[in-house]
Amino acid sequence: MKTPNIIFFIQDQMQQQILSKDSLCIIPNIRALKQESVEFEKAYTCNAVCSPSRASLMTGALPHTHGMVDCTHTVPSYRAEYNDQLDTLTRALHDENYYISYFGKWHIERTHQLEKFGIDTYETEMSIPHFAVSMKKKILLKTPGYSDETICGVFSEGQEKTEEYYIYEKAMEDIKKHKNEKKPFCTFISTYAPHDPYCVPEEIYEKYHDVKLALPQSFRDPLKDKPVIYRRMKKVFSGLSREDYREAMRCYYSYCTLVDEQIGKMVRFLKKEGIYDNTLIVFMSDHGDMMCGHGLMMKSVESFEEIYHIPLMFKLPKQQFSGRRMHFYINTYEIAPTVLDLAGCRKLKGNNIGISMKPWITGQRKDRHFAFAEFFGQRFFFTQRIYWKNDLKYVFNAFDEDELYDLKSDPFELKNLSSDERYRKKKENICAEMWKQIKNTGDTTLTNAEYAPLRIAPIGPNSINEDAEYSIYNKKF
Repeated sequence: MKTPNIIFFIQDQMQQQILSKDSLCIIPNIRALKQESVEFEKAYTCNAVCSPSRASLMTGALPHTHGMVDCTHTVPSYRAEYNDQLDTLTRALHDENYYISYFGKWHIERTHQLEKFGIDTYETEMSIPHFAVSMKKKILLKTPGYSDETICGVFSEGQEKTEEYYIYEKAMEDIKKHKNEKKPFCTFISTYAPHDPYCVPEEIYEKYHDVKLALPQSFRDPLKDKPVIYRRMKKVFSGLSREDYREAMRCYYSYCTLVDEQIGKMVRFLKKEGIYDNTLIVFMSDHGDMMCGHGLMMKSVESFEEIYHIPLMFKLPKQQFSGRRMHFYINTYEIAPTVLDLAGCRKLKGNNIGISMKPWITGQRKDRHFAFAEFFGQRFFFTQRIYWKNDLKYVFNAFDEDELYDLKSDPFELKNLSSDERYRKKKENICAEMWKQIKNTGDTTLTNAEYAPLRIAPIGPNSINEDAEYSIYNKKF
C-alpha cells in the first residue's frame, strides 16, 4: 500500500450541529466531503478551550498529562506549562519520513518554534499578516467596568482579505511545491474561523439574506437546575435582543461558510493535481461554541453539547468506507493514534496515551467506547470532569452541583437529573466509570483527594495512594 498523504482541516470553535441534516448553515463543500468520508457522530473534545484541546490532538494525551491546561495567552506559564518532552503526532510522522507543514493558528505552546516538533515549514499567528477591514456593522457587548467587546460584525472587503483565504493559498502553494518529492506530506491548515468575534465579509454574509434562522430549542432554558455560574454567565448577555442573537447566528454561520469555500477550493486543487485519492483528510474542530444554546454564546465552563460535541470526519485514501456513519465515541486525544495507525506509522511513545480507533472504524470492535473530558476552569479554576457513555452524560462539578443528562430522551440538556432519586444508581455507576478513567490516566491530583471536605462526588475513586501516610506533620494515625 502506498503511504498516504495527510491533510488536517482544523477549525476553531465549530460546533457539530452545523453538520446535521436540518442545519441551515451553507456548507456545500463540507457536505460533499462528508459523503466521501467516515463521519464520527459521537466525537468529543477533551477540553472546552483551544490550547488544551490542540495540545491533546498533538500529543494523544489528556491536558493533565501534557500540562497545557489553559490557553497560552491567558495565564502565566506556571498555570499552564506544556511538556515539550512528550512525543507528538508530528514527531512520529517526521520519523516516518513525512514532509510536514503547518499554516494558521498554532496556540499549542508558547515558543512557536515548530521545528522542535518535526515540522519543516510553518506560518502561524506570530507571522501571518494582519488584514485591516472596513466594518459596515457590528454588535457590541457592553458591561460596566469592562471594555466593550465585539460579538459579531460584517465588513466590506472580500474573502481574499481574510486570514482563512491566506492560509489556504499558502498551503496549496506548499503542497504543489513538494508534491513530487519522494516522501509523503502532512499539511495542517488551522483557521481562526469560526471563533468569536464572528466578523465576516459582506459577500459571504449576504448568502444568508433570505435564510430564516430560529433560535435553539434550549434558548429559553432558565438554568435553574444547573450550576449557579451558568446563570451568572447568561446574565452577561442579558442586554442583547433576540435579533442580536439571530445576527450572531448569521455571522457565525457565515464564518463557517467562509471556511467551506476554502475547503472546496482545496479539494478541487487536490483533485486537479492528482493528490486527492491518496490523501487522508481529517476535518475537525478543537471545540464548539454555545451559539445561543441555553441563551449563551462562545465557550467557557458550561459543559453543554454545543461546546464538547465536535465535528469529525476522515476522508480515507481511495475514499474507503465513503459515507459510513460511526456511532461509537471518539475523543480528541484518540485522533493522533488513529491517524498514525491508519497511515501505517509508528505509535506515539509514552504513558497515558489515547488508543487507536482503527479497530472500530474497520468493524473489528463493536462496543460504543466512551468519551471523557477535563476542564481546569480557565482563569477562575472551575474544575470539571465529564464522562459520556451509552447516551448518559455525567458532569462532576467540583465547584457546584453535579449534572446528569440522558441525551437520548433530552438531547438539549434541559433537565438535570443529578438530584433525581430514580437516577441515583446510574449516577453512581457512571461516576465510578469516570474514576476508572481518571485512575487509568494517572490523574492523581483527583484520585488522591482524600481530605474530608473534598469528598463531594456521589461515590469515591475507591483507590488511595498506597505509599501515602496519613499524618499531620509528626503525628501519624
